Amino acid sequence: MLRNLRTTLSAPVSAAPLAVFRIIFGMMMLGSIVRFMAKGWVQELYVTPKYYFPFYGFEWVKPLGQTGMHLLFILMALSALGILLGLFYRWSAVLFFLSFTYVELIDKTNYLNHYYFVSVVALLMIMVPAHRHFSLDVLRNPSLWVKQVPRWTILIFQLQLGMVYFFAGVAKLNPDWLLEAMPLRYWLPAHTHLPLIGPLLDKLWVAYLFCWFGAFYDLTIPFFLSWRKSRPLAYVTVVVFHVLTAVLFQIGMFPYIMMMSTLVFFSADFHEKVLQFLRGLARSKPVFASAPVPYSKPIPGLVMGFLALHFVVQVLVPWRFLLYPDNLFWTEQGYRFSWRVMLMEKTGTAFFYVRDPRTGQETEINNRDYLTVNQEKMVATQPDMLLQYAHLLRDAFKAKGLPNPQVRAEAYVAMNGRGSRLLIDPQFNLANAQESFRHKPWILPFAEKAPQPTAAGQTK
Repeated sequence: MLRNLRTTLSAPVSAAPLAVFRIIFGMMMLGSIVRFMAKGWVQELYVTPKYYFPFYGFEWVKPLGQTGMHLLFILMALSALGILLGLFYRWSAVLFFLSFTYVELIDKTNYLNHYYFVSVVALLMIMVPAHRHFSLDVLRNPSLWVKQVPRWTILIFQLQLGMVYFFAGVAKLNPDWLLEAMPLRYWLPAHTHLPLIGPLLDKLWVAYLFCWFGAFYDLTIPFFLSWRKSRPLAYVTVVVFHVLTAVLFQIGMFPYIMMMSTLVFFSADFHEKVLQFLRGLARSKPVFASAPVPYSKPIPGLVMGFLALHFVVQVLVPWRFLLYPDNLFWTEQGYRFSWRVMLMEKTGTAFFYVRDPRTGQETEINNRDYLTVNQEKMVATQPDMLLQYAHLLRDAFKAKGLPNPQVRAEAYVAMNGRGSRLLIDPQFNLANAQESFRHKPWILPFAEKAPQPTAAGQTK
């Protein structure tokens, strides 16, 4: 069975889809990075903040200062250009993956699903010979040219995209989304000014339609894209779906990345026509060796093992929330890296207090002395960031000469239309709590109805 699988994965197919995917990925990444730099976000997100919130286990990842961060983004842009052109491709792919992922690990405040998606795809790009067809590497060294590549080099991107969609659909199978049309019933009415569809967006039935269609779309679109007969209509649906999300929700480059990436499901003939069109734009002729180099060797065992591990992880990680008690949206334990896209409206306000255990005197913290506006917003609703901030305050007051400071927080959170209520135990000393992958017992249990306040910091 394993031998048959290996033979199937190693079967030669046209290299055109892989070359087009490389061009699309490089183009989208280059455009995104240039846009990011032009808007001043390098300075705003990775230079201006006084403190950062690294991911657990990656505390060693630090910003590189103003000059260092701008140089890192320039390196990232150059490596994206190298991927686009297929120039020094292996080095470009490795440098892009390392630089992009490093930046995303600096501060979880800036976490977005499509940043995670980019890192995952960039990792896979390192492993494939995407530079051996229609590339400057072939122009430099025509002996690299191949007409065919092993099937697995294209299947892995189709599978990764399919998993993104499918798990996004699974995540929508929750009562808030399907039975309450939350949070779309709150978000859509803000766009009634739009032409044509605007007057419909304050109708409750439209919110339900969007929710149910969104779940159906995510769960089924990988299969419709994989079937030749349904592929054209499925791709039209992809375009309409992502254009709507781009117009309604302003979620950056994600809709465009998905629209372009899903072209990898199309036939080799389609991609050959794309390359022919690009060749015409460049007014260039194909550069071939005297004969194409055969590239149908079996998938290396090490590569096959790595890919198997990669996709097992991709399957298991979205389900890790089952290891934790209580409502996932409330605790957010197991929320990230699971393709949960725009599923909740969660707002909050957090008040932090540092206490001198010797005198009992408490100092209320002005969060803006330490955090940016966006960091403060995230800290108020995400328990792991709330804990990191408490440790930051502990260390800051220790540095001022206060021994063993105690830190507590009153964080009031409203989620998906429910009234505001306390997120964590307001009397718990966060200074002594340790970060880990285990459940955080100081998060208060979620209740459908907000408990009634009885006294300061208490509920019943």
